[in-house]
Amino acid sequence: MTEISIDQTQTGLPTVQPTAGGGPSAVRARGLVKRYGQIEAVRGIDLDVAPGETFGFLGPNGAGKSTTINILCTLVEATSGSAQVAGFDVARERAAVRRHIGLVFQEPTLDSYLTGEQNLRFHGELYGVARAGAAARREQVLRMVGLWERRGDVVQKYSGGMRRRLEIARGLLHSPKVLFLDEPTIGLDPQTRASIWSYLADLHRTEEITVFVTTHYMDEAEHCDRIAIMNDGRIVAMDTPARLKAQVGQDRVQLTTADDEASIIGLRERFGLAAAMHEGKVTVSVPDGAAFIPELFTHLSVPIRSVTVQRPTLDDVFLAHTGSTIRDVESAGSDSSVLAALARWGR
Repeated sequence: MTEISIDQTQTGLPTVQPTAGGGPSAVRARGLVKRYGQIEAVRGIDLDVAPGETFGFLGPNGAGKSTTINILCTLVEATSGSAQVAGFDVARERAAVRRHIGLVFQEPTLDSYLTGEQNLRFHGELYGVARAGAAARREQVLRMVGLWERRGDVVQKYSGGMRRRLEIARGLLHSPKVLFLDEPTIGLDPQTRASIWSYLADLHRTEEITVFVTTHYMDEAEHCDRIAIMNDGRIVAMDTPARLKAQVGQDRVQLTTADDEASIIGLRERFGLAAAMHEGKVTVSVPDGAAFIPELFTHLSVPIRSVTVQRPTLDDVFLAHTGSTIRDVESAGSDSSVLAALARWGR
């Protein structure tokens, strides 16, 4: 049976400047490079993030996103280049940078034998949060992430989403200027992922904080004011999600057929299209996918089993800049485990 689904999401905006505001950057990097022996994990990144912006790093596992965050958070030293966070140099003013940032690691770092409130109390003492206002601040951030009623429960009893929310609360406790979140929803179910982003949206409205997040989920990147798409240690594109999609300008048509190899040849010869296999389907880009479908059924000699058409997505942006989709890169087997091991070694 032939299946046709069409997503007509609207796009179309002009290009923006590197920062969203006119003041000093909350995060700034110039020529940032990180090598581990012969492996170059970060390859010359230039970056400006405006105060109050929600900025995202989008890319496959192993692209260099976590290594970059580790440099910006003073956990890893850059091989070359420079970076400033909240106005402080990450190499020369490490203590000042750490006082002004919050960090939610990709791996869980809570003490599961303590209660939620005890985890925050311990963090507050480490960061020198004034005792006079510490209790009020703990209540404020716990209410913000919906955990005030569960503050007395040991973290062992928390669900994965609750633990993530507690880590976000902990990162906010000392009122940082920049909050870094490294893959904050990895391993969570879609509903919990959506709730985390809802909390982050509320946070952005109430705390007036700069949020810097890494993710390899397309839908999550849509929540950011701007994103930088990373691949193989480089930034390949940077703009608002809408503008990046508008620059692609074409619909993506994916089909499965009785003979995918023959259909690729037919699409090239009959329509002059650069067809290729992506995500296990024959994929082409055309200006108007809905209008192309009748032509496809009329003139392609290979029997078609299914067709999907969608307006440009961030995965199409990644495809346009790299020749592969993020899922293609990850299914081919990225070097994320190697880079993660090297990053831990580098600390």
